[in-house]
Amino acid sequence: MKNKFLGFRRENGRVGVRNHVVILPLDDLSNAASEAVGNNVKGALALPHAYGRLQFGEDLDLYFRTLIGIGSNPNVAAVVVIGIEPQWTNKIVEGIAKTGKPVTGFAIEQNGDFNTICAASRKAMEYVQWASELQRTECDISEIWVSTKCGESDTTSGIATNPTVGNAYDKLYEHNSTLLFGETTEVTGGEHLIRERCINDEVRNQFQFFFDRYAKLVDEKKTSDLSDSQPTKGNIEGGLTTIEEKALGNIQKIGRKAPVVGCLDKAETPTGPGLWFMDSSSAAAEMVTLCAAAGFVVHFFPTGQGNIIGNPILPVIKLCANPRTLRTMSEHFDVDVSGLVRREMDLEQAGDSLLNMMERTANGRLTAAEVLGHREFIITKLYESA
Repeated sequence: MKNKFLGFRRENGRVGVRNHVVILPLDDLSNAASEAVGNNVKGALALPHAYGRLQFGEDLDLYFRTLIGIGSNPNVAAVVVIGIEPQWTNKIVEGIAKTGKPVTGFAIEQNGDFNTICAASRKAMEYVQWASELQRTECDISEIWVSTKCGESDTTSGIATNPTVGNAYDKLYEHNSTLLFGETTEVTGGEHLIRERCINDEVRNQFQFFFDRYAKLVDEKKTSDLSDSQPTKGNIEGGLTTIEEKALGNIQKIGRKAPVVGCLDKAETPTGPGLWFMDSSSAAAEMVTLCAAAGFVVHFFPTGQGNIIGNPILPVIKLCANPRTLRTMSEHFDVDVSGLVRREMDLEQAGDSLLNMMERTANGRLTAAEVLGHREFIITKLYESA
């Protein structure tokens, strides 16, 4: 793995591997105007979502943290925020503005769609032309924040693709990288292994709090066995029989060397390098969106049965070791590590191939998900609105 790559250094010092100008709707009512601006201005990326209004409490905090985090992500050069009313729109704008990047907000109330779309399109055009002249500069490999999540796992996941991510994580840890994992329900049965990796009692207690909180929620809904959800039907078809078996494969993604230095609530941003745990759903699009909101710029996604997840601003590098899946869904994968199950390559070689793809992605290569237009963007919602 090379020590340098060409990235976009942002105003706050963070480094991105993409250069998006985002049109960010405040809520579902603002989607139409945002998509109209995205259609008017080529090169602008609208991020419609189904999140509504009247959130409160922790759900409201998460809502603001997620939208501000998406706009603040180093893969984003500039942001146009469109909301139905000015107060919440301005709160998102002010949060993103703390990074120093260009951001402007527009409210539809008292203006209507036509005036809002016109004004926002002019600003988006200005931002796109400005961003198009930004140049990549040489950056250290440690400045690439890498997250991971697996999906549609099967027997090849635990013995090949997930250990490949773990090998890459071990090598990135030696470079003082910032790394993330999560999927709280999918460590069930292996949570003791995570506790053992925590760097001190404070982090250990924090992890246990997040795990217990999820377990309590599951138990209260009378599905403590996670029946029909964990393992999924796809997991079972792929040969996984219990959540514990799935968890032991899942945990392979964090490698063997890095201690867990801290635990984050959903969409929170790490405060330093090392391996971090983030409390999160195991739903692919939800967790990858949370990783983007937390500031990560490259994502490793191992799959066995063939999850096709992507994200609008976070490049998702998908790897697979299942020969049948690679044969039937080849267009979806960036890294083929089926040589591990055929004993044609070893884990060191597999990890290096993933890191090589990470470097190529960081330098500008589009992932399979990006080329195919997979822009799954799902905001996590904690409970119903008021």
